Amino acid sequence: MDAGMRIEQTLNRAVMRGETSGCPPRLAAAIRHAVFPGGARIRPRLCLAVAAACGGDAPEVTDAAAAAIELLHCASLVHDDLPCFDNADTRRGRATVHRAFGEPLAVLAGDALIVMAFQTLALEAASMPLRLPGLMLSVARAVGVPTGIVAGQAWECETSINLELYHREKTGALFTAATVAGAASAGADPDPWRALGDYLGEAYQVADDIRDLVADAAEIGKPVGRDASLGRPNAALAQGLDGALDRLDELLAGAAASIPDCIGADTLDALIQSEKVRLVPKGVARRAA
Repeated sequence: MDAGMRIEQTLNRAVMRGETSGCPPRLAAAIRHAVFPGGARIRPRLCLAVAAACGGDAPEVTDAAAAAIELLHCASLVHDDLPCFDNADTRRGRATVHRAFGEPLAVLAGDALIVMAFQTLALEAASMPLRLPGLMLSVARAVGVPTGIVAGQAWECETSINLELYHREKTGALFTAATVAGAASAGADPDPWRALGDYLGEAYQVADDIRDLVADAAEIGKPVGRDASLGRPNAALAQGLDGALDRLDELLAGAAASIPDCIGADTLDALIQSEKVRLVPKGVARRAA
């Protein structure tokens, strides 16, 4: 079974557990709307790729970790789109959860997805109980404080923003969780894989800042120009487009160089190179190449 099918099947099992009798139907629908159809699923794909590079002796544990990380990512998008933050109308080319179901259900759906992530990890990784505490802690660090998504989002509420910390926490934390959890799920030492997640996390945030500045909303499936209109930190606004593109190149090169010596190094490098092409909007692809 390929990586994409593994991810979708595990996510669907997780969502279906919440759709049983007793769950308010519109809440269940809002949760499914938030998760399916997905985007590139790069975080869970990265988790699976790292696990495979480390030997991948427990695919059910890796699938659980990958799905938990994606559920947390989906939760962060639901909350990030709310009127109190980005007030976005579209996500992945269709209505955001709060536009489709209302703000109260969007808040609850995001909350439910956070809980669902840890339920999925606990239930689907039960075959390897000795690996579960480390996985739980790695994933939890990526969403809480002081270094997770919650902390990253909170920088937007400060009068002075540390751009490096903002990027590392709001976007980078889940990428680091993906590489660390991928290694840990395979019984390998996770520390050598942390740098890869750090590099990729910052690269994705810089790329997102570039897209917000110059991409077409139809191309990326969500509104553009939000950072400038809301006064949010943005690497492309701070450094200029050329500076942000140069930084993106540096980060992706750093990511490739940070891959530990392993059986799947070539596969991981190919994944990074393919993402480089996908991340840059078509209008600036020639400059990035």
